[in-house]
Amino acid sequence: MGIIDYSLEPHSDIAFFDMKSFYASVECVERGLDPLTTSLCVVSRSDNSKGLILASSPTFKRVYGKKNVGRSYDLPFNIHTRRFNYQAAKRQQLPTTPEYVQYIELWARKTLIVPPRMGHYIDVNMQIQKILQNYAAPEDILPYSIDEGFIDLTRSLNYFSSDKSMSKRDKLDLVSARIQYDIWRQTGVYSTIGMSNANPLLAKLALDNEAKNTKGMRANWSYEDVERKVWQIKELTDFWGIGNRMARRLNKMKIYSIYDLAMSNPDDLKREFGVIGVQNWFHAHGVDESNVHNKYKPKSKGLGNSQVLPHNYVDQRAIELVLKEMGEQVAIRLRRAKKNTMTVAIHVGYSSDMEKKSINAQRSIDPTQNTKELQKVIVELFRKHYTGGPIRTIGIRYENLVDESIVYYTLFTDIDALEKENRLDQTIDQIRQKYGFLSLQKATALTKDSRSIARSKLIGGHSAGGLDGLE
Repeated sequence: MGIIDYSLEPHSDIAFFDMKSFYASVECVERGLDPLTTSLCVVSRSDNSKGLILASSPTFKRVYGKKNVGRSYDLPFNIHTRRFNYQAAKRQQLPTTPEYVQYIELWARKTLIVPPRMGHYIDVNMQIQKILQNYAAPEDILPYSIDEGFIDLTRSLNYFSSDKSMSKRDKLDLVSARIQYDIWRQTGVYSTIGMSNANPLLAKLALDNEAKNTKGMRANWSYEDVERKVWQIKELTDFWGIGNRMARRLNKMKIYSIYDLAMSNPDDLKREFGVIGVQNWFHAHGVDESNVHNKYKPKSKGLGNSQVLPHNYVDQRAIELVLKEMGEQVAIRLRRAKKNTMTVAIHVGYSSDMEKKSINAQRSIDPTQNTKELQKVIVELFRKHYTGGPIRTIGIRYENLVDESIVYYTLFTDIDALEKENRLDQTIDQIRQKYGFLSLQKATALTKDSRSIARSKLIGGHSAGGLDGLE
């Protein structure tokens, strides 16, 4: 290649694991079904025709042409009646021939639709983490999300494969296959593995662009594979770190593939994108100096939460109640992080039946973590922009965070009253921390429109488990 001297670059033995259709696979295993051949999807609010598809099995994706995230009303069948959904088919330009309708309805009757059980998925994830720790020290393992992560086998590779006649490439494949087998044997979940005897980037690219399509669900991309594999990636968006927006900007520079990116002038990329442009040029050459052991700690720019309401909320008082509840929940996280916020932002989305633009508004405020003050701003923002109509989604976000010691007072501030409210917030937080969130609630939590109690039982916004799905 000539441009890069790879002998000077880091060399580590990295495996990147991705649990195949994790949530859906766990649900299949619990039912004694094969995750690869069963049609199953995990739907948040599975009793609701507008639930969110969180995960689906490989067979479900193949039959319905659906990726994980989407709305259940976009499926080509009704999740309750299992009859063909002509409206959804029309929206997505699917065929409506008798043969296709019969095909979909046949599969629809065999498809399982289940609610999420986040607590159980976390338990299985912890089980997988223990399996990985049989092959590497905890500091050599970097979880990327609940169903994927890196494991650096550099220090333990020879321990599990001492055959000196084997290349490091073959040893990495052998050990990765053993881990893959252990995960399947102990959890029933299949895993896909991207490997590299170079760095984490190439392991991730191997997984995304080759391993998923191989029989053994493993692939190795190392420095010697850059020209033959990395440069053959046609779509810029198939490359780690390049989204649609950056791809469009690269196209304007006449860069249409990863090969084009590798052959481009890094000075031009720096002028257009700054440091990120140069980083992407190095990535296109397979160079990545990130380290599994140096955990990336993102700077916290904000805290927020959002939810899809169980039904359309029309009454303005009910909408404001839920907004205030969510404002309080995020304020608790603010205080836990010992931060004050200087920006309050809200998102309020109308029902999909309404052709109205969502409300997205924000306001700069003096630094605070006080629940009452934040709720006041939230309600004022909502009232300023709300023009009536059924609401289905809401979100609250606090941004521009500063240390909680930073507080602004004016001549009109009642400091005693404010400090009293702050002490009350902290006392309530302490009680809830010790006895649980539901140990202390406002009377409004008992009203039919409140979401406080229901959401306190969720993990990651979804059911912790125990609910019956639609089968």
